[in-house]
Amino acid sequence: MGGSQKKGAAIPATPRLASTVLLVRDSVHGIEVYVQERVSTMKFAANMTVFPGGGVDARDFPGDVDGDGHDSPSLAWSGHPPQWWAEAFDVAPATARALVCAAVRETFEETGTLLAADASGDVVVDSGRFHARRKALESHELSFSDFMADEGLCLRSDLLRPWSNWVTPEGMPTRYDTYFFLAAQPEGQIADGDTSEASSTGWFRPTALMEGWRDRKVGLMPPTWAQIKRLVRYTTVAEVLAAADSGQEPPHRTTSDFFGDPFMDEFFAVSTHLGHLRDLAERGRR
Repeated sequence: MGGSQKKGAAIPATPRLASTVLLVRDSVHGIEVYVQERVSTMKFAANMTVFPGGGVDARDFPGDVDGDGHDSPSLAWSGHPPQWWAEAFDVAPATARALVCAAVRETFEETGTLLAADASGDVVVDSGRFHARRKALESHELSFSDFMADEGLCLRSDLLRPWSNWVTPEGMPTRYDTYFFLAAQPEGQIADGDTSEASSTGWFRPTALMEGWRDRKVGLMPPTWAQIKRLVRYTTVAEVLAAADSGQEPPHRTTSDFFGDPFMDEFFAVSTHLGHLRDLAERGRR
């Protein structure tokens, strides 16, 4: 962005890297996505319905990434290497690896779903046996890489798909640079609400979430709403994964420009309390 900072203008907060995962599964009623309602005491997005996820932290940067973007022996990894993810999200390999690690870690901490393989190479089925370690991760008493190494686990990046990237507008006091991932719920694993960050959790059809939002029973932030709207067009997990793999749903970086995106028209028509933000963005583009 060209030009100098206006005199007296506040310097925008630096957005914190974050990873969020859309866990999906098939049901007799169609595709379902796992969401949780954040507790009222959360500093960010209190009472909002969100996908599992959270900020990237130091525990998500285990070891080093070599010049070819391959992971170091400090974390067993299978599937697309960090370099592939770096190209998909247009970030450095070390950042890409941290985002994937955070996606797997946060999903495990908040839902009990573990996107990893055991020593046999098979995807973990009984993730509940790691409950004590899960709580140690959530309380920051344990590093993600130590947990994986101690249990002989291998991160399965092939169970994830790149989905989207949203950056909180500059005018907000708390900002995140959030990378959204898509993943099918592994067979045999159970996603639960055993997390201190959520007051309620569950599997819902995207259409049901949209209906709840229109009836003002479900609180959705713009990025969450946008991802749910994208899911509405799919009826099975296979369809949405195929769309992500084929490039029909390429991730792109979305910042404050979403205020003027026609895709978001319905959101601002219903969420009228945010209409002033759209007006400000429109005036800023003139």
